[in-house]
Amino acid sequence: MNHPQPSTSSRWPSSIRALRHRNFRLYFVGHAISTLGTWVHMVALSWLVYRLTDSAALLGITTCASLLPQLFVGPIAGAWIDRHDKRRLLILTQSLLGLQALLLALLTYSGHIGANLIVLMSFVLGVLNAVDTPLRQSLLSRFVDDVDDLPNALALNASLFTCSRFVGPPLAGLLLGMTGEAVCFALNALSYGALITGLLAVRMSAGVRANGSMRSVFREGLTYALQTPSVRGLILGVLIVNITASSYAVLLPVFARDIFAGDARTLGWLWGAAGFGSLLSTLLLAAHRSAEQLQRLIIATAGASAVALLVFAASTQLALSLTAMAVLGFGVTINNVGTNILLQSQAPEVLRGRVVSLYTSTRFGFDAIGGLLAGLLAARFGGPWAMQIAGALLLLYCAWQLLAQRRSARQQAQAQAQASKAH
Repeated sequence: MNHPQPSTSSRWPSSIRALRHRNFRLYFVGHAISTLGTWVHMVALSWLVYRLTDSAALLGITTCASLLPQLFVGPIAGAWIDRHDKRRLLILTQSLLGLQALLLALLTYSGHIGANLIVLMSFVLGVLNAVDTPLRQSLLSRFVDDVDDLPNALALNASLFTCSRFVGPPLAGLLLGMTGEAVCFALNALSYGALITGLLAVRMSAGVRANGSMRSVFREGLTYALQTPSVRGLILGVLIVNITASSYAVLLPVFARDIFAGDARTLGWLWGAAGFGSLLSTLLLAAHRSAEQLQRLIIATAGASAVALLVFAASTQLALSLTAMAVLGFGVTINNVGTNILLQSQAPEVLRGRVVSLYTSTRFGFDAIGGLLAGLLAARFGGPWAMQIAGALLLLYCAWQLLAQRRSARQQAQAQAQASKAH
């Protein structure tokens, strides 16, 4: 790692201090364009599925196909990532993602797209993302020259996703109304070129690589995660939040059309409201926070997400539902991004790819399982019931966490009291 650059730090406010590093700026601009294209793609795909099939179950299956590979491929990909040059790998995965989006655009434009092809293309996307996501996350520490700026870089990186989530869905709704899904997929294919260009301009060494066989490298990362209580607890929290709260994404087309009698623009507004909440959360996380503060915030916002799920499920008023979506987007992002910040701040660099891959595989893999279950429940009982079940389960988890924290606090107080008596 290079030495810090204190001479330039004063030019940048504390909330965006990671942008003082040239390599991170190049990555940031390229990834901003690419992420906007990704959100346009995601909204267009969900609308295409529901327009062609009228099936809530297929929405869940498509989401599952795009995310489930993270659960199985992600941990193995982490060991592979730590053994190779991460920048070159990222250029390769971004190129393949662009080709996948272009092929989907051509299939849609030609009228050859159908349910089976959509699921297949979503699965291909999921396999590529299972490598690309932990690869990008683990490279962030290399783009900043001062390790103290890493939490800010992680928060700013997340803000790209949330800003695009705020802008992308309404833009997708507008494009869908004016053109069609194929144009949205083609624009996404073009957007990957921006990040590839930025990566080609980055100046950095290959970095530290893990030694040993794939099996031994994988086992080393898994052992670290399982035997470190703080890492184990954070991963469990990500699992619960994403199998429950994140499942709302699958059901939004159902609510947009069937509950609010809307169209693609209504879907864009619902996505945009959740994106607005996510944007606020990343702005909050960009400010310096201690690990203890962040831990408390993660639990509190998980509870807020549970309440937002229940409110959204019961609401028939679009304004109230948009508010609930904003709260939900805020809570889910605090949990996911906050956990990522804590994990990457703790992990040794040589293990970072594997730790991040375990985090991303849990986040997106159980998001996929939650989406599949939500789609199946919605097909059987309706969208509101599916969301109510998810909210109730998340609320139970939060109650259990609060009880566990109080029990731990009492045990610590008793131990301190006994220690003082002994003296």
